[in-house]
Amino acid sequence: MPANIETHQLIQQLAERAQPVTRLLPPWRRTALWLGVSFAYVGVVAAACVVVSGGLPGAIGPRLALELGAILATAATAAIAAFSSVVPGRDRRFLLLPLLPLAIWLATLGQGCLHDWQAFGRAGLQVRADWDCALPALILSVMPVGAMLMMLRRGAPLLPGVSLALGALAAAAIANFGLRIFHAGDISIQILVWHLGGAIVLSLAASSLGRYLLNWPAFVARMVAV
Repeated sequence: MPANIETHQLIQQLAERAQPVTRLLPPWRRTALWLGVSFAYVGVVAAACVVVSGGLPGAIGPRLALELGAILATAATAAIAAFSSVVPGRDRRFLLLPLLPLAIWLATLGQGCLHDWQAFGRAGLQVRADWDCALPALILSVMPVGAMLMMLRRGAPLLPGVSLALGALAAAAIANFGLRIFHAGDISIQILVWHLGGAIVLSLAASSLGRYLLNWPAFVARMVAV
């Protein structure tokens, strides 16, 4: 483009060359879409694991029901926060949405640890290796993580580390929901360390990868291509 072009000519040329752009859906609608697809996938995998293992390992009582509700709420609010973080001008207070359900999730596990300690003594707080759930957890995470990353990459990476950490927390929570269905009988300390702890570690690890997986050069290249 000539260096001496007039401003009005530049504006006219840009307007003539502009291509239609499809706006992203609002964060809550993107969350609903992600949750629907992820929940369907996790439900199928969890049902298959229950069938293979011969049925549910334990009853789903009130405390577990509250825990499952907190896990789903964590997944939903973390997803809303993640999708809000890639929208320019969005209120940053949305990033704090997962804190309350995450605290409730932690509180239910804490209450469970207290109950196990009172019932079994020190044995109720003994942390053991839990390799049985490693492969199912990985399988349960594949689709939610992939869908989340694909959807985040369509937004503006204003806070790449935060966006990816929130997205990872959402994916880990929805995978944990399925995992708890066929690990209902596990003692709470195992769930606290390996399930919730794993979700937090995954989020922290994802945060360090944010600038590589969600970056401005790639975003600008996509905009230019459009």
